[in-house]
Amino acid sequence: MKLPTIAVASALAAMLSGAPAMADIKVGVVYDLTGALAGGGSKAGQIGNKIAIDMINERGGVEGHKIIPFYADAQSKTDVAINEAERLLNDTKVDVMMGFFSSAQCVPISAKVDAAKRFMWLNICVATAVMKDKNLQYVFRPQVHSDQYGEASCNFLAENAKAKFAKDVKDIKVAVIHEDGPYGAGIAALNEQKCKSLGMQIVHKEGYAATSGDLSALVTKLRRARPDVILHTGYNPDITLFLRQSKEAGLKWDALIGHGAGYAQIDKLYETFKGEVDYLYNVDPVAAQLLDGKSLAPGIGDLTAEMVKRYKTETGASEVPTHVSSGFNQAWIFFADVLPRAIKKHGGFDPEALRKAALETDIPVGGTIQGYGVKFYGPGTPLSGQSERSMPAVMQYVKGETKVVSPAAIKTADPVLPLPKGHAFAR
Repeated sequence: MKLPTIAVASALAAMLSGAPAMADIKVGVVYDLTGALAGGGSKAGQIGNKIAIDMINERGGVEGHKIIPFYADAQSKTDVAINEAERLLNDTKVDVMMGFFSSAQCVPISAKVDAAKRFMWLNICVATAVMKDKNLQYVFRPQVHSDQYGEASCNFLAENAKAKFAKDVKDIKVAVIHEDGPYGAGIAALNEQKCKSLGMQIVHKEGYAATSGDLSALVTKLRRARPDVILHTGYNPDITLFLRQSKEAGLKWDALIGHGAGYAQIDKLYETFKGEVDYLYNVDPVAAQLLDGKSLAPGIGDLTAEMVKRYKTETGASEVPTHVSSGFNQAWIFFADVLPRAIKKHGGFDPEALRKAALETDIPVGGTIQGYGVKFYGPGTPLSGQSERSMPAVMQYVKGETKVVSPAAIKTADPVLPLPKGHAFAR
């Protein structure tokens, strides 16, 4: 005799008791589990997302409704991501689309989902272009956006020009390099704009295909330009290629600042380069375990500890990448804040109820595991659906450990700047 599933058993129990059965909430969860983007942070983000769903279900679901996830692999390909999203929406008929690592995927898919008046919750993709001037009504992103990345690295340089470089801001020479998708191009544009506005010299700016097999020409141009600082936005394969060819060509710098994605996966870079990637910087939302839980809202520190424990148990990893926190954090915000309000106040979890509930989200700074708050820009604003309380941090990797060096409010160490003498890339 075949035993009934939990959902069927619940329905039978409800029928026997005379109470209405609680409908499951179907969530389509899309990340890149294979291909180049998987090791760049997408797989880590998916695990964080899954941990959040598991924990919610273990607590009884949301207002009695069990969360049923349908996981899909975008395979690091935009066309596959679009096909999987459409399959989940139209065939599986999920109630919510969630996840997504690549901004190149988020741009077309968010437009399609919004046009169909379905609901979408973005966990990781950061390109400002996903939201800017789109007036999206059913797409929401509590995550940091790329304009903030681009500004943060330049502000960090300006703040440390005198104390660390012993130079005026106007004498700092900066090169901006980036993968040429929406993610890289968006951050690079703000790098250029912000650093120029602060008076720095942009001595070179260039984009390249993330799938490029040779960046030696770019490295040669950087050797000629002799920047003090390189601001780089890329994924794992192209970052690895850039560092390897830079070493071979003898390219040197005082500081290299990355912006999320591949730079958040420091364990992958250490596997290849060992101590040669010590003192690299990364601009990203903070990995939750780096924050003092006592400074956050009650219970937030416990959430972080449970997430870290489960990630290490599942993967055997000693380091917990930022993308785990991003995947978990955004999912938790949805399941613990938005979804309960939609059900209790707006009568269910249809797209309109979810939209109204999301617009009412008002989480103060310190109310999430990554420290930032959540309140969404409303319809008719340039960044409709984007959280106005998100914020990135500047982190530095020192002997395999991550140190928060900016902003001052959450700083855990002073930056090592410029690179110490004897470092493989030190000038």
